Amino acid sequence: MDLLTQPSRELVVVPNPHADRIYTVDMVCSEFTTLCPMTGQPDFATIYIQYQPGPHLVELKSLKLYLWTFRNEGHYHEDVTNLILNDFVAAAKPRYARVIGDFLIRGGISTKVTVEYPEP
Repeated sequence: MDLLTQPSRELVVVPNPHADRIYTVDMVCSEFTTLCPMTGQPDFATIYIQYQPGPHLVELKSLKLYLWTFRNEGHYHEDVTNLILNDFVAAAKPRYARVIGDFLIRGGISTKVTVEYPEP
């Protein structure tokens, strides 16, 4: 089995060839899953990541493998969205980043969590 296809908490970054320019990158993961810490049932979400790169870009395959690590862990929606932002900022050192966790309906309630760096 190829170890590169295993879930990993390492977000790989590469040099930003246009670090002198301010621009925005939008990424969408429509197949995000984590477990409800109360019931153990899966929670499904679309994760939106928007950032203005600083010195680094986040390599997309590593982002996919990173997001996979949450599928067997129990997290509240607010917690997992904040964890993703924290790890993303620590790895990429962006000028700006926003993570939105748009969770599907559970018990008649949908949840949308938005976190930003730096804090507005």
